Amino acid sequence: MADRPIWRGQLRLALVSCPIALYSVRQPSQELHFHFINPKTGNRVRMVTQDSETDEELSRKDLQRGYEFKKDHYVLLDDEDFERARIDSSSVLSIDKFVRADSIDPIYFDSSYYLVPDGSGRDAADDVFVVLREAIAKTGRVALSRLVMSRRERAVALMPMGRGIVLHTLNDTREITAPDKLFEDISDAPADTEMVALAVQLIDRQTAKFQPGDMEDRYEARLREVIDAKLAGEDVQAPSEEPERDNVVDLMSALRKSLGEPKGATGGKTASDDKLAKKQAAGKAPPKKPAPRRKTA
Repeated sequence: MADRPIWRGQLRLALVSCPIALYSVRQPSQELHFHFINPKTGNRVRMVTQDSETDEELSRKDLQRGYEFKKDHYVLLDDEDFERARIDSSSVLSIDKFVRADSIDPIYFDSSYYLVPDGSGRDAADDVFVVLREAIAKTGRVALSRLVMSRRERAVALMPMGRGIVLHTLNDTREITAPDKLFEDISDAPADTEMVALAVQLIDRQTAKFQPGDMEDRYEARLREVIDAKLAGEDVQAPSEEPERDNVVDLMSALRKSLGEPKGATGGKTASDDKLAKKQAAGKAPPKKPAPRRKTA
């Protein structure tokens, strides 16, 4: 966890409050970093901050933020101006309401932060935090609030996690592209029920418990291999080309092949037949009796 919190303030629910601090869930990046290099000299390229008109080189510490109120005209703002713009959510995380977790579409979730009591040891503030965390967890709901971060107010969602709480910033609806135009050309005809059933079997077969390792960046791992090979003067072969995007396959055959069924399988067994077979194998159902033979005159 980072040594310094990125935000400090109060968590408040009605008349109950306690001091809290926010920490980023991300550790200092371990990913590969690249620099722009002049290939003729092998030297790193330096990015320069300069005046757009005079070309004078400037130091970032001497710069001010400016708002362009009309073309090429700016009003300058300093720290005191931003301080005067403070609102209650600049320092208080007041819980506005509670909602079911599944009522928030995943597209709204943005960045995540750990929310913890701001202090050390067991004290009254810690007790308030624990009570609020346990109450939210018991209801199975998500707390919604607002918080000023990086010079803007963000809607946030609070969810209990272990001994602490995780705060997720939420995207503003105005920042999300409506999917209507992207989805409008997708057929709304019902899918083939037999193929859906096969796809469900395939999904069931590949269903497992989520593991953090599922998110490993395999591309970066491969890129590290390429870098190590270049440092060692070795050659690394590129993978074979991907199949063409317009390659048309027999979907039914592909689903059956994925499930390991013979190409000519007809799927004659019903779901009830499969259930009965499982019970018979487990000794929980009597063998299926053959149909009685008809008497002849």
